[in-house]
Amino acid sequence: MALADYQNDMEGCSRCSSCKWVPYNQIKSWRFGKNCPSIVQNNFHAYSGSGRMIMAQSILKGRSELNDDVTDIIYKCQMCGACDTACKVYRDDIDLTEVLLELRAHCVESGQLIIEHMAMIDALKKDDNVIGEPKEKRGDWAEGLAVKDINTEQADVIFHAGCRFSYDAELRQTVRAAVELLLEAGVDVGIAGKEESCCGARAYELGYRGEAENYADDMISRMKASGAKTVVTPCSDGYAAFRFLYPRMGKELPCEVVHMTEYLTRLVSQGRLRLKGEVPITVTYHDPCHLGRMGEPFLGEWSGDKLSRPMSMKRDGKKGVYDAPREVLAAIPGVELQEMERIKEYSWCCGAGGGVYEAFPEFAEWAARERIEEALATGAEALVTACPWCEKVFRQAVNEMNSGLTIYDISDLVIKSLRS
Repeated sequence: MALADYQNDMEGCSRCSSCKWVPYNQIKSWRFGKNCPSIVQNNFHAYSGSGRMIMAQSILKGRSELNDDVTDIIYKCQMCGACDTACKVYRDDIDLTEVLLELRAHCVESGQLIIEHMAMIDALKKDDNVIGEPKEKRGDWAEGLAVKDINTEQADVIFHAGCRFSYDAELRQTVRAAVELLLEAGVDVGIAGKEESCCGARAYELGYRGEAENYADDMISRMKASGAKTVVTPCSDGYAAFRFLYPRMGKELPCEVVHMTEYLTRLVSQGRLRLKGEVPITVTYHDPCHLGRMGEPFLGEWSGDKLSRPMSMKRDGKKGVYDAPREVLAAIPGVELQEMERIKEYSWCCGAGGGVYEAFPEFAEWAARERIEEALATGAEALVTACPWCEKVFRQAVNEMNSGLTIYDISDLVIKSLRS
């Protein structure tokens, strides 16, 4: 696809500003009624979904050109999909997120690049990760775990850790806990270790599509060689890549794709994990964008008038993974869940997506602080999520705010129940 393919979407935008808000019938308070970090922080229409649609159309028709200021606006966006979901409550024929992605691809094709993003892509090409760490250390997080190496032996389940979990020492306990839970349940699980590569999703969101396709091919080859029936990942970015991005590129994985929270739900319901230990804590749950609205499965391409597009092919954010994490929390004795106002497909972004964490760290942390304030308003002692990028930026925000809120991954609480 190209920017010109979405001309009708751009022209169909009525400038109603619904993209800036949680749908009006879902708003519970003025304080937490907005949905887009970019427009809230910058308070200028160009930074909204609608504003970027106007910008894209102007560029397409040759009325304006890319420059550093325009590029800055294009990339000060987490690509969280909240504007698209809100828009689709009122309009059936606009794919706002697709226009934003095409706008970024146009930037890359035109050589209008962000320095920090170039560094990410260079790291990807050199060491197969966007963190900038040595490839040979990618599997160090699993040292001492009795898990199979799929490079030398086959396994029924492949555990794909993802870039952030593989290298972030602060999150090492969480990713190890996830594998320990699988081993505890008797799952025949293996990892690729130092041979594991990035899923390519971040490259795609930045506009570097060729790189994303290369990593899809790599993952498909690894899955075929392993003979695995299922790939389980604790990374919401990886989940969205495997469930949506790869099939859309015509590169669907030859196996079942399951997020860690979904697999935990399965193991608990089958009685393979018995959560008997009490964990007395009041928590609130943050829906990661790439597990929720951006984690919807690929529904197929629609050609023709989008007003005739059936609901079954409309990517509206409602088909993401929302129930599984809450079912796991409900299964842990002692855990009490207090929901925030913006949840599920209307969740506020953690701030770390779309290359914002790398290029505009202060903006990322600002968005995270907004979510922390919403979590604190519930009276919860801890904020639980299911994405390493969310967990990373939330921990930084909590430390900066000195709020006392504890940040957990769901796997952290499950293993607390098993070990207590």
